[in-house]
Amino acid sequence: MVYRLDAVQHLRTDLDSAWRFFSDAGNLRLITPGELDFRITSGAAPAVYPGLIITYRVKPLFGIEVSWVTEIAQVAAPAGGSAFFADDQLIGPYALWHHEHRFRQTEAGVEAADVVHYALPLEPLSKLLHDIAVKPQLHRIFNYRADVLARQFGNVDGTAPALAITPL
Repeated sequence: MVYRLDAVQHLRTDLDSAWRFFSDAGNLRLITPGELDFRITSGAAPAVYPGLIITYRVKPLFGIEVSWVTEIAQVAAPAGGSAFFADDQLIGPYALWHHEHRFRQTEAGVEAADVVHYALPLEPLSKLLHDIAVKPQLHRIFNYRADVLARQFGNVDGTAPALAITPL
């Protein structure tokens, strides 16, 4: 089964500042909860570009360390009030992981949106694993990320980020 995660946060910053922060792979550790022991092992670049390969070590569930390799598949640097990049998992714990990072300048700041399409291996057991472990973990990760970003940039009008995970 494929799932879609949508996370939207309105940040009190400008598009160029948001882009510099999010497109720097070195900042991933800052927005990842410590219990995941997230470590970039290669490919950390100060700005993403198409074809960039980034490798990590992470403990996503039950303290089991896994390797994760992503490729930056698409990049649209800030222009006309928006920006975008997408990464795809090449090797890692998911059967599918496609993560789009979308940024749009607004009058009050920047709308930062994440859209993730993902699937787990081991169908049909994956639905149970998803419901009891993966979905709650993704909620914790993206809520942690939202808290860090609120401290880093501030939320527009004190608005809380929106987060939804739905099966497709």
